[in-house]
Amino acid sequence: MSGPRILQEDTLFAQGDMAVYPAHGVGVIEDIESQTVAGIDQAFYVMKILDNDMKIMIPTASSDNVGLRAIISKKEVETVLEILRDRDSKIGTQTWNRRYRDYMEKIKTGSIHEVASVLRDLYLLSVDKDLSYGERKMMDTAKNLLVTEISLARKVDGSKIETLIDDMFN
Repeated sequence: MSGPRILQEDTLFAQGDMAVYPAHGVGVIEDIESQTVAGIDQAFYVMKILDNDMKIMIPTASSDNVGLRAIISKKEVETVLEILRDRDSKIGTQTWNRRYRDYMEKIKTGSIHEVASVLRDLYLLSVDKDLSYGERKMMDTAKNLLVTEISLARKVDGSKIETLIDDMFN
């Protein structure tokens, strides 16, 4: 058996498919269950997040609305890496808690491009000033989300992607 397949296009997910759930990261669709909610039978994806083994049930009918998406393609990885390399990003002068809220909203979109911009901005900000505890945790979360998805897209070990990202900022 070759393990879970990685979906590379917008199709319905099947058992064993890898997918990305916003703010939680990559998971595998373990099952598709039918449950009755408010008297209505609904189908749910049962997804297990790879990083922490958390199980999430996502109604199949609203999977697009919650941002469930396929892993990015190998080609798309280069676009993400370009976002990380961009040093022309303007970081506003807002307070750390306002910045934290803005970045959290970006992470919650599920867009890997937004997650990459959060990581880049926090790395650049950390050069000039100490990050708050919340910002450091967010930077770790964004990095982890990127490392996991890019390593799966490129089919390489996560430590190689982590080193690649670290080298971009050091």
